[in-house]
Amino acid sequence: MKLQNRIEILRKLRDYLINNSEEWQQVKHTASIHNGWFTPSFIDLSINNIIERYLDENDLHAWIKDYSIIDPSSPKNIGIVMAGNIPMVGFHDFLSVFISGHYQTIKLSEKDNQLLKHLLLKMYEWDSKMKEYAQFASLLKGCDAYIATGSNNSARYFEQYFAKYPSIIRKNRTSIAILDGTETNEYLEKLSDDIHLFFGLGCRNVTKIYVPEEYNFIPLLQSFHQYKYFADHHKYKNNYDYNLSIQLMNNRYYMTNESTLLVENDSLFSPISQLNYSFYNNKESVIENLKIQEDVQCIVGLDIPFGMAQKPGLKDYADGIDTLDFLSKL
Repeated sequence: MKLQNRIEILRKLRDYLINNSEEWQQVKHTASIHNGWFTPSFIDLSINNIIERYLDENDLHAWIKDYSIIDPSSPKNIGIVMAGNIPMVGFHDFLSVFISGHYQTIKLSEKDNQLLKHLLLKMYEWDSKMKEYAQFASLLKGCDAYIATGSNNSARYFEQYFAKYPSIIRKNRTSIAILDGTETNEYLEKLSDDIHLFFGLGCRNVTKIYVPEEYNFIPLLQSFHQYKYFADHHKYKNNYDYNLSIQLMNNRYYMTNESTLLVENDSLFSPISQLNYSFYNNKESVIENLKIQEDVQCIVGLDIPFGMAQKPGLKDYADGIDTLDFLSKL
């Protein structure tokens, strides 16, 4: 299958997603029932990002022009362990391997095993050669290289299991924002998206902010109001009630708009429904310290604009590891 053939299949995939057939709507509905965190609106948000940011033909050509993307005479089989924290979070890995001309064997997360599987079956219908290029398996054995995404604990297992093979092993990461108090309401609302989209479950979600001394938190809390409906989501509400009780039992100071907690905490990671904050005196020293933190995926307002954390593009590689470069050198 030549590169242009593969791009043509991706064009068909984009058209299929845009057309939003009844069959595809039913698959999305099933996925939302299977995983309570995958609300219909967040499934559509993820799919729209794939349509707009990943599958535009001009963007695909611009993406691959800097790499030696040719039609390999002996394609490698890449084993992919996909995460399941947000809908189709592993699509970029699938796309990277497919566009590179290599084969892939995918192990889906139990949390997200409906959407991509359906799309791949559709691609089989459009071109039977797709069965050679992508398939699913419950166990990954006999692959030539691996791309695995998971927690820090699972990463240790991956590093041991895949030690003899070329691999990309991804661990827990999170994202940060640094505020100076001059942000407009528009910027704060965009930051609220970076914090709340997908219930904050993504590695690109902001879980910690740094603010200057005497920072006025009221406008920030007001910007969270667009997500007050999270309090009606039973899984989210359970987390909120639990984290609120922790603050109360330990007699800790907190702020809330009754759906999101603001808590002073040094940790970069915060639990669902909570946003950690710390005060700073020197913004540059905070930036320098964050730049050497392996746990930081991106810094909103510095690496990427406010509101763009959950709108990654083709070159926004997870953990900063260039997937296409890795694949082109196998």
